[in-house]
Amino acid sequence: MSSVEEFRTEVRTWLRDHLTGEFAELRGRGGPGREHEAFAERLAWERHMAAAGWTCVGWPEEYGGRGATLAQQVAFHEEYALADAPARVNHIGEQLLGPTLIAFGTPAQRDRFLPRIVSVEELWCQGYSEPDAGSDLANVRTRAERDDKGWLVTGQKIWTSLAHESDWCFVVARTEPGSTRHHGLSYLLVPLDQPGVEVRPITQLTGTSEFNEVFFDGARTDAANIVGEPGDGWRVAMATLGFERGVSTLGQQVGFRRELTAVTELAKANGAAADPLIRDRIARAWTGLETIRCNALRMLDGVASGAPGPEASIGKIVWATWHRELGELAMDICGADGMLAAGEPYDLTDWQRLFLFSRADTIYAGSNEIQRNVIAERVLGLPKEARP
Repeated sequence: MSSVEEFRTEVRTWLRDHLTGEFAELRGRGGPGREHEAFAERLAWERHMAAAGWTCVGWPEEYGGRGATLAQQVAFHEEYALADAPARVNHIGEQLLGPTLIAFGTPAQRDRFLPRIVSVEELWCQGYSEPDAGSDLANVRTRAERDDKGWLVTGQKIWTSLAHESDWCFVVARTEPGSTRHHGLSYLLVPLDQPGVEVRPITQLTGTSEFNEVFFDGARTDAANIVGEPGDGWRVAMATLGFERGVSTLGQQVGFRRELTAVTELAKANGAAADPLIRDRIARAWTGLETIRCNALRMLDGVASGAPGPEASIGKIVWATWHRELGELAMDICGADGMLAAGEPYDLTDWQRLFLFSRADTIYAGSNEIQRNVIAERVLGLPKEARP
């Protein structure tokens, strides 16, 4: 048996043996649109994983990881999803900030922050989007000024996922007065539990508040908490976005397949499958998901060979659009019943939650419009869109 197969078996066995007892009820909890579910219990579960060495599996061993190969990381995320294990609470620290610090951080920053990510002692959120910038990250207005005590941060971030549960935020801020676009930006690590920071949850269509507005009014962070050089924030921020679209997408697709299977069974149960147009849409959804998986494997193969191609740019727009369309298909299969809430005052069915929350898929992490520009200009080499 290959090392990948052995690793997969080890992951599967551990999850089977430990998603029991107090953790058994966490299966399937905390997915998209349900991040509020059993948060404290999911945090305890993730710390249980950390104690057994199952967090940050792809990190080098010197930084607390397992040094898993790319294929082993894919196996881990697939097995985690197949076990219906609860949604992770430390994704942003483990999958985004940690790899960024390994690549760009100082030895002191790695010593300070990485062990606490591995052990899930400190949770992180991402301070990128702003009210007047949206997906246009280069239009950042949050500013940071250097004084003899460190950095003084003033501005506003929005759509900040899990900020209300986080201890720290990595913030892209403008540190060179008069600079524009991607020039003059810096990447700062800012503690949230301090005067000058206010987190306001935003109520979503699902009735929950997974993301937030974050206001910085003279918030402080140490001079050493800058990743890269002052003014080099754009390069570091783009690297973080690259890490965001990594191996965990394979686990995400296992969840998508589970949703598609459930939608198909619903169509069979309520008679909607008798409609040839519904059957055609289900078939298109199946082939679409296979295409997404193949594209993701091509992307990871390019990363492993050191020659990443356009698949990452293509992948985001394809899976986001696919998932939104799956939500629309689910509601059409539900028919008129899909218009009724499951209970008072605003209790949603799984299908309604899928339909409503998947609208966000085409907006966050770069909207579909931005992704089309990226593909057109950077992948196809077409003329750049006229910008003011």
